Amino acid sequence: MARFGPVLTAMVTPFDADGKLDLDAAQHLAKWLVANGNDGVVVAGTTGESATLTHDEQGALVTAVREALPDHTVIAGAGSNDTAAAVELTERATTAKVDGILQVTPYYNRPSQAGLAIHFKACAQATDLPIILYDIPVRTGRKISHGLFHELFEIENICAIKDAAGNPALTAELLADAPERIEVYSGDDSMTLPLLAVGAVGVIGVATHWVAAETQEMIAAFRKGQVADATRINARLIPSWNYETGDDNPNPIPSKVMMNLLGVPVGNCRPPMGPVPAGLEDKARAVLANLDRSL
Repeated sequence: MARFGPVLTAMVTPFDADGKLDLDAAQHLAKWLVANGNDGVVVAGTTGESATLTHDEQGALVTAVREALPDHTVIAGAGSNDTAAAVELTERATTAKVDGILQVTPYYNRPSQAGLAIHFKACAQATDLPIILYDIPVRTGRKISHGLFHELFEIENICAIKDAAGNPALTAELLADAPERIEVYSGDDSMTLPLLAVGAVGVIGVATHWVAAETQEMIAAFRKGQVADATRINARLIPSWNYETGDDNPNPIPSKVMMNLLGVPVGNCRPPMGPVPAGLEDKARAVLANLDRSL
């Protein structure tokens, strides 16, 4: 169960005041996250603003976080809508000796299912590391089909799905006839409890930047059959999930505001993300108050 641990955070990428990659801050953040309830981190994913990182920056970031967390899970985002680029990023992450690779569906260009098959198979052939397929059609514009998932499950090092498709019923269908080695992680904090109910093993979260311990508690309660307790914790976390993204303050802007407020410097987002809307820090304070946290 949960080969990478039940709670991982899709880590924001720290930048300094000039917008340059801050590797010292990245290492500090990674250590802070595992000290505050996370089993590990996912680096250079969507929340990590991978679209604004050069390949060299991405490689340096992955290497720095691996060095900071030698005894915890580090998953490297290596996705792209260019198959050759995704292969290169996969090879770089493999060299950094991370624990696994996150491969998002190629975005914007909306390839066919046959095109997706070529893409994912090329990435899988570029590494011997475990691969998590990231299905998030709201961002990519293309859903990985049930049939393609099963075709890809025949590849030995494809071992998991980060599910942000928002349809637990379809996830239940997929898991009903998937190989036992295939694990599902919720890719949407608010869907974690529903996905646990149909067989998910954990979450790769965003609000887990600040509620990893509570998320661990919720998952543990559900696993013990204490569904009422899990439901109670789930309800308490709803304000955090509502805060983590929105039309005027899309992910990862709120998470960066929250971490800066908590005294873990991560800077601002690179354009085109931002600017920070007025009042967002007040909303972050309200979220913490709801959790009975003091600053």
